[in-house]
Amino acid sequence: MSQASSFNGFEHDDAFDVDWLRVDGDHELYFEQYGNPEGKAVIYLHGGPGGHISKPNTVFFSPKTYRTVLLDQRGCGRSRPNASIHNNTTWHLVADIETLRQHLKISKWHIVFGGSWGSTLALAYAQTHPSSVGSLVLRGIFTVREFELKWTMLPGGASKLFPEHFEEFLNFLPEEERADHIEAYNKRLMSDDERVSHPAARAWNKWELSISTLYPNLPGLAQLDDTSFNLAHARIEAHYFRNRAWLEEGQLLRKENIDKIRDIPMTIVQGRYDVVCPSITAWDLHKAWPESKLHLINDAGHSVTEPGTTAKLIEVVEEYASLSIER
Repeated sequence: MSQASSFNGFEHDDAFDVDWLRVDGDHELYFEQYGNPEGKAVIYLHGGPGGHISKPNTVFFSPKTYRTVLLDQRGCGRSRPNASIHNNTTWHLVADIETLRQHLKISKWHIVFGGSWGSTLALAYAQTHPSSVGSLVLRGIFTVREFELKWTMLPGGASKLFPEHFEEFLNFLPEEERADHIEAYNKRLMSDDERVSHPAARAWNKWELSISTLYPNLPGLAQLDDTSFNLAHARIEAHYFRNRAWLEEGQLLRKENIDKIRDIPMTIVQGRYDVVCPSITAWDLHKAWPESKLHLINDAGHSVTEPGTTAKLIEVVEEYASLSIER
């Protein structure tokens, strides 16, 4: 195990632990552990909803310092069953993180690390189980407020910056289905006929991937050829968005909820030109929680792989290694 450059992050050996954890009669969660089994425990919360983990998620964490836990959320990645929305809500996922912590006999997460939807889930988890969280490192803040959903999914927001991609997103649907394209997509994504669900998933995901980086990222579109990723990401994301992630409007930013976690060290890393999760939400979180640290990356969009974002996250995680956190 060796440290690469600050741009590339840390190199890891293969996972020292790979397993599934049954959390109810339907779901088994896939997880991996990397780094130092006796190190400071960090959990990486992937985005989406409906994303998945992969070994490159470990680049932020020194293998000498950290015990890094990667978790595929319900219905995602190698968790079973794939693309299932049954018993799959924000609060199921919050409970799953706590169940996993207890299963792994981790007294407290040294860091809960999440980006995009992962930042939403990290905040919801911390506000529910504050005594289980030593610190938070969040990127691309998303709190599922009405205007955040409209910005990305309806005309008038991101569509103004990427009109050709949004038109492609709409034009996948027959003209008579475009009046309520979210509902039309949802019906297709939930179809048991793969000839219906899979093309819809590809079109849904292509819109988001097309606007996720500051500069076009054609290699990133290769994910669209992974049918298990495509359906899980699109189906679960649509399921969560239609239900506003089972959160009340502005719930995660309310003073009474921030007060529950105000004493937890927290740093936000936000791409200035993030079009998926615009900077205003990171700013609103920082204003609600002025004790937090906010780093705006002036040459970055949404993706965690943007060079400036990656470098700053590695720097913050290294800084947090020295935090004294009661276990």
